[in-house]
Amino acid sequence: MPENSWLENDSYSELEPISSLLTDLTDSKHEASATSNSLHRGLKGRRRKAVVVLTLVWSGTVALHLVSWGYWFVLGLTTLMGIHALRILFARPIAMPEPLAETDPEACPYVSLLVAAKNEEAVVVPLVKTLCNLDYPDCRYDLWVIDDNSSDRTPILLDHLAEEYPQLRVIHRSASAGGGKSGALNEVYPITKGEIIAVFDADAQVPGDLLRRVLPMFERKKVGAVQVRKAIANASANFWTRNQVAEMALDSYLQQQRLAIGGIGELRGNGQFVRREALDCCGGWNEETITDDLDLTFKLHLDQWDIDFLSFPPVGEEGVTRPLGLWHQRNRWAEGGYQRYLDYWRLILSNRMGTRKTVDLFMFWVTQYVMPTAAVPDFLMAIARNRVPIFSPIASLTIVLFIIGMVIGLRRTEPDRNATKVTVQSLFLLFFQTLQGTVYMFHWLPIVASMTFRVSLRRKRLKWVKTIHHGIHNLG
Repeated sequence: MPENSWLENDSYSELEPISSLLTDLTDSKHEASATSNSLHRGLKGRRRKAVVVLTLVWSGTVALHLVSWGYWFVLGLTTLMGIHALRILFARPIAMPEPLAETDPEACPYVSLLVAAKNEEAVVVPLVKTLCNLDYPDCRYDLWVIDDNSSDRTPILLDHLAEEYPQLRVIHRSASAGGGKSGALNEVYPITKGEIIAVFDADAQVPGDLLRRVLPMFERKKVGAVQVRKAIANASANFWTRNQVAEMALDSYLQQQRLAIGGIGELRGNGQFVRREALDCCGGWNEETITDDLDLTFKLHLDQWDIDFLSFPPVGEEGVTRPLGLWHQRNRWAEGGYQRYLDYWRLILSNRMGTRKTVDLFMFWVTQYVMPTAAVPDFLMAIARNRVPIFSPIASLTIVLFIIGMVIGLRRTEPDRNATKVTVQSLFLLFFQTLQGTVYMFHWLPIVASMTFRVSLRRKRLKWVKTIHHGIHNLG
C-alpha cells in the first residue's frame, strides 16, 4: 500500500510558559504568522505526554472503583455532560445563506483549489474536469494539483490535462520532498492568490455550484474556514460503505448542532475551505501530524477563528470497502486527533478558544478518547469487584446521543428528504440503518483503546498510510 512517512522530529523546543502563550495577537500579519509558527508547529514529547495521560486515565479509573464516592463523581460528571447533550439535541441549526448570485466576475472572491495527489490515476481525471468546469467565473479561480512523486500514470495524465485547461497548474514533487499531504499543500499555497483556499481529495465528487454555496458563509468575518458535508459515493457497495453513510450522517448532525450552541466546528480534509488570512495566521498546515485537517481545526480555533459547516450540497468521496483498509484509515484518524490534544493541551487549558468551545471540546474529548481508553481497566475492575463498569452512565449517555443524532442525521441527509413521506416502510428502514450503524460505530472502541496504548509505548517514525482510490466505476 502506498505511503508517505517522515521521522518524528524531537528537535523543537518544549511548549513555552503560559504567560508567553497568552500574548495578544499582533496586528502585523508577519508577526502573527511568526508567533503562530512557534505556537502551532509539531511539538516534541508526544510519547511522554501520552504515557502520562494513559497513566492518569488508567489509575484514575481504578481509583474511582476503590473510593466510596467514585460512582457519585461519575454521576455528577454524567449530569453535566447530560446538560450539554440536551443543549445539543434541542439547538436549532444555523440557517444557510443564499447562494452567491453575483454575475459580475470582478465582484466574486478569488478562490484557489488545491488537490494533493499520489498515485491517483483512477480518479484524478474526472476530478480535474469537474473542477475546471464549475459554475463560477473562470477568471476568478484556479486549480493546483500537486503530484506527490506518483509512481503510476498520474503525472502523465495531469500534464495532458494542463494543456487542455488553462486554469490548471500542476506541481510535481520530488522523492525527497517530505511532510506528506501537509508538505504538498504548504509547498503550493504561498504561490496561490486566492482569498479562499479550498482543499479536495483526489476522489472527490464536487457539485458544480459548490463555490456559490460556500463563499457567502465567509461574509461573517470571524469564519476562518468552512467544511462541506461529506457523502459516501459508493454507498451501495457493501456492508462497510453502507454503514459509513450512517457514520457521516452522525458526524454531520453533531457538526451542525455543536455549531448551533457555539461549540467546535471541525475540518474533515475533503471539501474544506480556508480563509487565506486565517491560514497565514496559523502558519499553514502542520507537517508534523498525520491528520492535517484535524490539526488545522485546533489551530484555527486557538487563533480565535470559527469553522462553519455547509450541509448541502455534499462532496462525494469513496467509502472504504474492506475492513483492513477501514482499520488503517480510522487508526490514522484516531491517532491524528489524539496528537492535537497532546500538542496544544496548555493552550486548551488556558481557555484560549473561549468557554463555550472549551466546554464542548471537553465533552467530546471524554466520549471520544477518555472512555475508550478507560474501558479496559474499567471492565477488569468491574469483573474483579462484581459490579457494573463505573463509567456505564457516561457510556449510556453517549450511546443515546449518538443514536438520536444518527436518526436525525440520516433524515437530514436523505437526497429527497423534503419530498419523502414518512411511511411504515421508511421508518423501518431508518430504524434498521440506525441499529446497524450503531453496532458498526463500536469499531471505534478497540481502535482508540489500542491507539492510546500504542502511542504511549512506541518510539518510531510517524507513518501516514494513503487510502487507495479505485474510481466508482471500478467498484462493485
